[in-house]
Amino acid sequence: MDTATRMASQVRTGRQRAIDGVVSALGRAETSHDQLNAFTLIDPSGARHRAEAIDQLVAVGKDPGPLAGVPVAIKDIIDDAGMPNSRGSSFPTELARASATCIRGLGAAGAVIIGRTGLHEFAFGFTSENPWFGAVRNPWDPSTSAGGSSGGSGAAVAAGVVPIAIGTDTGGSVRVPAAMCGVMGLKVTHGRISLDGVFPLVASLDTVGPIARTVDDLDAAYRAMAGDDPADPWSQPRPVEAPVPRDPSDLRIGLVRQWMSAPMAADIRDGIDTFVEACRGIGATVAEVDAPALATIPEVATAIGPEIIAVHGARYASHPERYGRDVGERIEASRGVDAATVMAAERWGSRARATIDRLCAESHDVLIGPTVGALTKTIGDPDVDIDGERIFHRVALASFTAPINRMRVPALAAPVAGTARQGVSMQLVGPMWSEARLLGVARALEDAGVFGVRRPPIFFN
Repeated sequence: MDTATRMASQVRTGRQRAIDGVVSALGRAETSHDQLNAFTLIDPSGARHRAEAIDQLVAVGKDPGPLAGVPVAIKDIIDDAGMPNSRGSSFPTELARASATCIRGLGAAGAVIIGRTGLHEFAFGFTSENPWFGAVRNPWDPSTSAGGSSGGSGAAVAAGVVPIAIGTDTGGSVRVPAAMCGVMGLKVTHGRISLDGVFPLVASLDTVGPIARTVDDLDAAYRAMAGDDPADPWSQPRPVEAPVPRDPSDLRIGLVRQWMSAPMAADIRDGIDTFVEACRGIGATVAEVDAPALATIPEVATAIGPEIIAVHGARYASHPERYGRDVGERIEASRGVDAATVMAAERWGSRARATIDRLCAESHDVLIGPTVGALTKTIGDPDVDIDGERIFHRVALASFTAPINRMRVPALAAPVAGTARQGVSMQLVGPMWSEARLLGVARALEDAGVFGVRRPPIFFN
């Protein structure tokens, strides 16, 4: 399968028809269903219609945009006009009256939405083992989880169904499936991509972000969606910049000691060592950073409670039977969270955010740590195996990502070439609004062979 940027270039110059690429992607989506269960809905009619419209624009000499004819899948929690939005739940769906701002941005760039991807119920979890739609399966091993909550988006990209898929990330829900499926994911600064038309989980932390196989494709999708939107109260009028090319030998990377303390498997630690050695091999500087302010506190994990209750409290009280067991239990646990917990998490996040600002202003281009503590989780098992010890999956999968959301800074997850199975994922972190910096650094590491995406055993050409 071609990359999104190459595909769009072919369509824009008339060397390839959008309809041909979209029909191929629709076929892959249908074929993949029994093995991966990555989609909740596929839209052949709408996708063909949009592809034909793009080909008509090209035929009369008009440019459809930087994602012309690129088939894209979107998480089934984002509104797309005329399509049902299940939110991964058992509640009756209604057709969306309008598309989310981020979906309109993709459309304006020429992307073609081919379907809606599976997720953890209401995006409230990290496995995408959904009691109503079934588990999304990992193309590296279909007995294992694709991660969550944007598991269908991660699986669809990793398996070659689409070059780009869109997810949401409140505690790691773009980066965790990207890591477990061996691809790349971008969690943006809170307020960078509009949340208008996206069903909330924790609106003060929610973000929308792309999953892709290359940095260029991540960048193209990100820039199509990013920008100020007065319809979203969280949106900020900040310029959206293109990544600046970087010389790998000039990179200054800080490995944060405090981000190495959560449970992680030996292959993750080995992958981190491989990353550090590879970076030094291309001339980049990698130095350990000791920053106590970046050590997370327990309140970060629970402070989402009041916002969870604001969204789900009344609905759950009226219809508890319509919630899966794990999500129901988390809603129940959210009821007891007080204002002191929220304020403690906010104080910590503010201090950590300022610490990242100072470190990146003084001595580092980016800070790094692992994305997840384990690469596999067996479907149906609440725990993961970390070197013979059973660890609850949320501890292993969210400890490295969720604190970043409380800081509200951007992060980019990418697999390290030459490491275990799908590739040990590293998380690049920068100050607020530094997406262009993260993308530039990631592209330099990709070009130098430090980052690289491989094909899983289940892959659709």
